[in-house]
Amino acid sequence: MLLSLVLRRRLIVPALVLATGALPALLAAQSAADHIAMGDRDHAALNAPSALHHYEEAVKLEPKSYEALWKAAREAVDVGEYAPPAERDADYTLAEQYARRAVEANPGDAEGHFHLARALGRRALSLGKRDRVKYAGDVRTHALDSLKLDPKHPGALHVMGMWNYNVMSLSGMTRFMAKTFLGGKVFDSANWNDAQRYMEESVAVDPGRLVHHLDLARVYVARGDRTKATEQYELVIRGPRTEYNDKRYQAEAETELRALR
Repeated sequence: MLLSLVLRRRLIVPALVLATGALPALLAAQSAADHIAMGDRDHAALNAPSALHHYEEAVKLEPKSYEALWKAAREAVDVGEYAPPAERDADYTLAEQYARRAVEANPGDAEGHFHLARALGRRALSLGKRDRVKYAGDVRTHALDSLKLDPKHPGALHVMGMWNYNVMSLSGMTRFMAKTFLGGKVFDSANWNDAQRYMEESVAVDPGRLVHHLDLARVYVARGDRTKATEQYELVIRGPRTEYNDKRYQAEAETELRALR
């Protein structure tokens, strides 16, 4: 049911391509490399649904294409982030599947592990407590695997920052129950200092991504540093849009900044 919702939505993309007169370019894209290039152009143009379509077509042509797999996982998460719940869950499921295949295709590269950690983290938000605990360990494992391969990977740094933030944001009783009865002993490693450190590093490495600043602002709010939080929110609001969901991130920053004042 969930996958059928996404599949129906995917059919809209090629229909729009035909309707806009892009038939020659579509017909010319006969190889996986062609579809990856077209996906890259759509990604740069902030058109995640169309980019996802092209990466999926590349995967159909070359099922073990590492580049197509991790990029498909990236776009699926972006498309799902603000989608209605049923479509969102299906998108996250697809993202996880593509990312797992990417890691299988090339376990020695950081991108696959990062996108798997990201997809798992997003999926976990819609699950019950027991499954969230299970996913929390996998998210941390793949984020750390990514950092082993690339210690300055901004996305993996971000995942680790938010992993610590999300665990520390749970009530003390919830953390106790998770550690004691659900096998979530890895929660013992979470702390506010690491949440802030990882998020600050992600911003330092990749200052152009608005979502890094947005989540760093949230860490500062949680730690009671209103001045630094305000700085980060304002950077999000004023920053240029370079990603599919940046408009929504800016709207969230405006709302949260008003609540902070």
